[in-house]
Formats: sequence, structure tokens, C-alpha cells
Amino acid sequence: MKPLVTVIMGSTSDLPVMQKACDFFEQMEIPFEVLALSAHRTPREVEEYATTAKERGIKVIIAAAGMAAHLGGIIAALTPLPVIGVPIRSTFDGLDSLLAIVQMPPGIPVATMAVNGALNAAVFASEILAVGDPVVAKKVEDYKASLSTKIVKANESLAELKYRFKTN
Repeated sequence: MKPLVTVIMGSTSDLPVMQKACDFFEQMEIPFEVLALSAHRTPREVEEYATTAKERGIKVIIAAAGMAAHLGGIIAALTPLPVIGVPIRSTFDGLDSLLAIVQMPPGIPVATMAVNGALNAAVFASEILAVGDPVVAKKVEDYKASLSTKIVKANESLAELKYRFKTN
């Protein structure tokens, strides 16, 4: 089984956040790989990864990083593949990471999720894959349908709450 998506992070300390993306791909049965590479500490390895990802069959890259958060931008500069950035909350509540990822120069886009938004990154990567894969498309549709079911069930539970002045 060859990976279609890479979940890449600047440090293994980002894994607790990125675990949500990994869990989603597992649930969707989408082959993925998980790597730790740093734009600043392992730049040669990042370059090697980014320049060979397409030929290895990778379709989408999720790059998570905190603080200076250059990982996604460096990868986007070196590959034609779509890159999704996940800013990791570290300093300044993640604002520094968010700004570092979202403020890319023209021609080097990185689709940027919310701070610690690993799940949305995985959903978005799955939507990208779904464009050319009807099996993944069906799984994404089913997942999104399940979201409304959760809210319906939540409202049923809320209806059971008893307060003297509650009207519903």
C-alpha cells in the first residue's frame, strides 16, 4: 500500500495535534505517511522529500509547524502538489505560526487551516483526493452527512435538560 497523503510536522511535539488528521485518514481508509522534518533543522531532507513526493505517488501534503512555521512554504516552493498548512499553537497562541503559513508570496500557495486545525486539514485533503476518486468521494459525503446526525442527537439530549425557565 502506497501513501497518497503525507502528514508532515516540524517536530514530534506536534503529534498530539496532528493525531486527529491521522485518525481521520485511518477512519477513511486513505493510505498516509507521517514524518517529522524541520525547515530549519533538516532543510536538505525537506528538499529531498518535497522534490520526490510526486514521483512517489503522494497527492496531497499536510505540513504542520509552530513558531516560525516555514515548513509548508518551503515544501510548496519545491513541489507542484497541493500543500495544506496547519499552524501549531506554541507561542503567541499560534498567531505567529498562522501568519507565517498564510502569508505566502504569489505563486506559492499554502491552504491554511485554523491554529491546531489538523482535522480540517485531513478533511480538505480528502476532498482534494475525492475529485478523482469516487470511493473517497462517497466516504467524504458520508462523513459530512454524519456531522448533521451528531447535531440532531445533541439537540435531542438538550431537550431532556430540565430547568424551570427553559422553554424547549
